[in-house]
Amino acid sequence: MASSAPVASIATGNALVRYNRGRRSTFAIWWQEIDRVTLGLVLILMAIGTVSVAAASPASSRRLSTSAKHLSDLHFFFIHLRWQALGLIALFASSTLGKDTARRLGILVSGVMIFALMLVPFIGGEVNGARRWINLGISIQPSEFLKCGFPILLAWILSWRVRDGKIPVMQVTIGLMGLIAVLLMAQPDFGSTMLFSATWFVLILLSGLDVKRIAGAIGLGLVGITLAYFFYENGRNRIDAFLGGGSAYDQVALAERTLLNGGWLGTGFWMGTRKLSLPEAHTDYIFSVIGEEFGLWVCGVVILLYSAIMVRSIMRQIREDDLFTVLAGVGLAAQFGGQAFINILVNLQLFPSKGMTLPLVSYGGSSTVAMCTCLGLLLAITRRNPFIERERFSLSDVGEIA
Repeated sequence: MASSAPVASIATGNALVRYNRGRRSTFAIWWQEIDRVTLGLVLILMAIGTVSVAAASPASSRRLSTSAKHLSDLHFFFIHLRWQALGLIALFASSTLGKDTARRLGILVSGVMIFALMLVPFIGGEVNGARRWINLGISIQPSEFLKCGFPILLAWILSWRVRDGKIPVMQVTIGLMGLIAVLLMAQPDFGSTMLFSATWFVLILLSGLDVKRIAGAIGLGLVGITLAYFFYENGRNRIDAFLGGGSAYDQVALAERTLLNGGWLGTGFWMGTRKLSLPEAHTDYIFSVIGEEFGLWVCGVVILLYSAIMVRSIMRQIREDDLFTVLAGVGLAAQFGGQAFINILVNLQLFPSKGMTLPLVSYGGSSTVAMCTCLGLLLAITRRNPFIERERFSLSDVGEIA
């Protein structure tokens, strides 16, 4: 009996060794298969976002402070750090998923968020005239998390054509996009509607569907924009202000002047003055704060980082031999880049104001976690064993299916 304790100890030790080896093996596989360049670019953008929110936080804190409640200058910065920590956990956790698991998760998230969008008009909280958030202890914007699954769901549906070319995938995707557009405009959220529609258009174009059907889709999109202009007052006012030049006190005009105030080198950290007049310095117009305090050259670096993530993610699909992977990867990258460049163009007064944050850089709660999850799923879907040679993917193969 005396020898049983040492034997048990040895068995436990061996089990721990095997467990540790398994963990190291799993991490090693993940590290080999993950796109480390894209991961590094994402982390650099998040670091820039941390500094940028610290720079913009005083402007928003002072603007929102009242005689009853005073917000410290770094109020939004400290909250942002907590959300970024959660975002990093979501990023790394979702990037470890296998492709099949990532696909299932994306489809599940899409279904849950579409159902949540249906509930928003009834139980959602209203902020600044829009009803977009559901309070579950914390405020969650379903449209933000829908971004995690929408390109994956579309890619999955469009890839059905590989198994059976007679499946009416075009009609299914039009119905899906129409449902989402109706739910978003009920809030109303014209910016997200445009972003999802653009992502949908990129994927149906890439999937090789018939040109006549694509032309019909463009026609439907133009009809939708026209209806939104006449029946969505806030959107109409923003478009009119953009086309007519607006006034010197319009948000977009203030953002442009703030952006250019620092010149090429910037005024210095916390030395900006024009940012104090911006209504959403830490969210929608953080790009202008970057320009004022850190200079236009840093704005150029930010644009290059977004471009690099998009190009890297899309070029990585060239070596893929699976239609779903190509469509999902390109869709997630296009959606991410589309949101970034819409925000940047608004700050440059080259696009009507959309109330859309700058991904990974702007202050955000659930939006930060959602965007990190999106990029984690992108990394998971584009994981590739470097020791396996693949045939190059060709869009002509998709054309033959059509």
